[in-house]
Amino acid sequence: MSKIQNFLKHLIIFIVDNMNLKIYDNFLIKDDFNILESINLPSIKPNELRIFNFSEILSEKIVKRFYENYQKKALDILKELCPEKVNLYDYTEFHLILTGKNYKFPIHDDTPNKLLSGVIYINPEKNSGTSFYDTKEGLNKNEIQWKKNRAVFFSRIERKTWHSYEGDGMNTRIALVFNLMTNDIKSVCKIEKKNFFYSFIRFKLNPYIYRYLNKTI
Repeated sequence: MSKIQNFLKHLIIFIVDNMNLKIYDNFLIKDDFNILESINLPSIKPNELRIFNFSEILSEKIVKRFYENYQKKALDILKELCPEKVNLYDYTEFHLILTGKNYKFPIHDDTPNKLLSGVIYINPEKNSGTSFYDTKEGLNKNEIQWKKNRAVFFSRIERKTWHSYEGDGMNTRIALVFNLMTNDIKSVCKIEKKNFFYSFIRFKLNPYIYRYLNKTI
């Protein structure tokens, strides 16, 4: 069985209110998953969130390996979810996110510079998965259950791809966030048929609103 056949074998397609999600079990190659699982990360407070860029915690050689192993896969996923956005791709982001056991990130739809949003569950054995909703108020919650090395991907849509994540009240949640990014927000808004000015204002204001009020607009 080829690597591609083996990769597709673990694909699950999940639809929430006409929003397509792609879910892959055993997404990361075993050696790569083991590297992330074995990183010696600092302890965090129960209500704390910490984000680590790959360059902070991994060698340049390993960072390069992740780009080589997964960038094409991510672009292929984007081609299936929103082919119109593929040509807008500019760069890739890898972050390891530690979510305190009592921390809750508010419901949001992701920023317009994210063409493809992805999360891969790393540690512990059990925790809370990412949840998706029909509305910003949290109507019809659908949680993608936590399973080590399970990946969840979607292509954000303004005021539609509502989702959130949180700790399970018992353990720190460790996840890899893997995004394909663009600098061309205006074209994203055109593809999504959304107002560029309104999207741009939200994009600029939300980090500050979240920092001081712990919510987004």
